[in-house]
Amino acid sequence: MNREIPIFFTIDDNYAPYLAVALNSAVKNISENREYKAIVLYEELSDENIKKLKALEKENFKIELSKMRANFESLDDRMSNRLRCDYFTLTIYFRLFIPAMFPQYDKGVYVDSDVVFTDDIAKLFDIEIGDNFIGACNDLSIADVPPLVAYTENAVGVDKSEYINSGVLLMNLKKMRECDFEGHFLKLLNEYHFDCIAPDQDYLNAICNGKIYYLDERWDTMPNDNREKLNDTGIIHYNLFSKPWCYDDIQYGDVFWHYAEDSGYIDTIKAHKESYTADKQQSDKECLELLVNRGMEIPKNDVTFRKMIENGVEIRL
Repeated sequence: MNREIPIFFTIDDNYAPYLAVALNSAVKNISENREYKAIVLYEELSDENIKKLKALEKENFKIELSKMRANFESLDDRMSNRLRCDYFTLTIYFRLFIPAMFPQYDKGVYVDSDVVFTDDIAKLFDIEIGDNFIGACNDLSIADVPPLVAYTENAVGVDKSEYINSGVLLMNLKKMRECDFEGHFLKLLNEYHFDCIAPDQDYLNAICNGKIYYLDERWDTMPNDNREKLNDTGIIHYNLFSKPWCYDDIQYGDVFWHYAEDSGYIDTIKAHKESYTADKQQSDKECLELLVNRGMEIPKNDVTFRKMIENGVEIRL
């Protein structure tokens, strides 16, 4: 089995240090007899950051850095004719355009940059997801927050046991292209502009529900003090505000610092943590409160995924 394993990321300069930790951890856990390519789309990235990220390459783990704007501009006419959104809006939904942007791949993995890999990503890539659009993990980060559970069910129209986190996606790119996934998404976006808490994640849940392969939680393990720590993880995802580079005593934080040590950015990351003031922590708390409050308000809107589904609008593919 020699096919290249594409792993997609998207960052800007501010996130380069954390992507470096993710890439360093990925490289440390790969198999010697497989071929990997990390495809990093960026908005702005300094020459120094490009050089430091490229330095993490290995012979069988290539790192390709590419400007996001150029990739959006290269999309074919059938799609660009429907782009009535600005560039910034499109970048929020980047992972939804991967099938159209990269027609050379039939399958791929998208991963947020606030992760560490603790197992070979090839094991995730090799999972057969059949005719499903994506493989993903149930979003356990919302399970203990009743207003967010109510939001997924009453606004997105997806049961909490079926609502997935979009930070780690095993993507059936071929199937998504065959079903004109991005065209369907753009039609919904242009027509309804659904108010969302997690825009790309909520669209993915609404569109793909019923066509999702549910992965073991080891592939999207999130810090959660209400849950037992997993002994066997594959990817640790420091979701929302559970960032070891901001806070002490984050579950699985020791794993992050282990891979940060020789990432090329350890001093930068330590300096960031030391400068993470009480004001910034207070701002995080206020952002979380705002998120929860929006979760309670959005289901009251006249236009939600659930209401449109109940009105006979084709949301799910």
